Amino acid sequence: MTKILVTGSAGFIGYHLSQLLLDEGLEVIGLDAMTDYYDVRLKERRHQMLLQSPGFRRAQQNIEDADALMALARAEAPDVIVHLAAQAGVRYSLENPRAYIDTNVTGTFNVMECARELGVRHLLMASTSSVYGANTEMPYAETHKADTPMTIYAATKKANEAMGHSYAHLWDLPVTMFRFFTVYGPWGRPDMALFKFTKGILEGTPIDIYNHGEMFRDFTYVTDLVRGIRLLIDAAPERPGDGEEIAAGDSLSPVAPYRVVNIGNSDKVRLLDFVEAIEEATGKKAIRNYMDMQKGDVPATWADASLLQSLTGYRPQTDLREGVGKFVEWYRDYYRI
Repeated sequence: MTKILVTGSAGFIGYHLSQLLLDEGLEVIGLDAMTDYYDVRLKERRHQMLLQSPGFRRAQQNIEDADALMALARAEAPDVIVHLAAQAGVRYSLENPRAYIDTNVTGTFNVMECARELGVRHLLMASTSSVYGANTEMPYAETHKADTPMTIYAATKKANEAMGHSYAHLWDLPVTMFRFFTVYGPWGRPDMALFKFTKGILEGTPIDIYNHGEMFRDFTYVTDLVRGIRLLIDAAPERPGDGEEIAAGDSLSPVAPYRVVNIGNSDKVRLLDFVEAIEEATGKKAIRNYMDMQKGDVPATWADASLLQSLTGYRPQTDLREGVGKFVEWYRDYYRI
């Protein structure tokens, strides 16, 4: 049986991915530090649900602790590592940038060291659409330059991509970096727009809408996202042979078993349309507080997901209103509203 170590397993995406893997009968080692960046009770509840499966075991520790992480990796000897643990949040990186360096750079280095020593079959690590930064060529393709990050969060993820490539090259370690676009859905993070907007609309309190609503995002439903990750687990990159041509549009490295893959819905949605979808799902109108663009934000994101489709045959496609409706239903149930 394939054994997979998922870092950040009590997080929004980590929980959904772990559940999908368990549903397929795979063995999952869930590692999470249970940090208090947001309500730890939400993380505990996610882990409690995962523990209902006999195939799940959890470990609570920081990835910054290299010795403890290596000891866990040696004891469990996973076949695959999916690294999702990170200090998340674009805006929080303006307030506490050191947390991003400690967790996203040092912690990711520790994870890569474990993968190198164990010689895992595939190391998959989360990146972000934020690495595209000031790039205005859309939709974003993996082969576009991503050299102008706008926040420390984005810079740490770009660093992870560079680190991953070097490890793939030096140690012949298959590495896939997947770039997320705005992810939403049940069990989401309280610091994300959908959560905050739904809370405000249901409570009748104002919601902050940046850039006066003239922003666009490629909203990706969480179950679509983790399905993409699951399929990529079985699509480990291979080092190209001498003189071997790489297909147009493929981000495969010419010198390493390394690839970057977008996972997005390939649909650019206006922020005001997103708000209207929440209003429709809740049956209430938002009290809108229009604001200027916040420092570090970008006006638009939009994924070219054709590489994901060519590698896996899969393309995310959940309709925005359907996905928002499912989140609002979960929110009402969880908070008994």
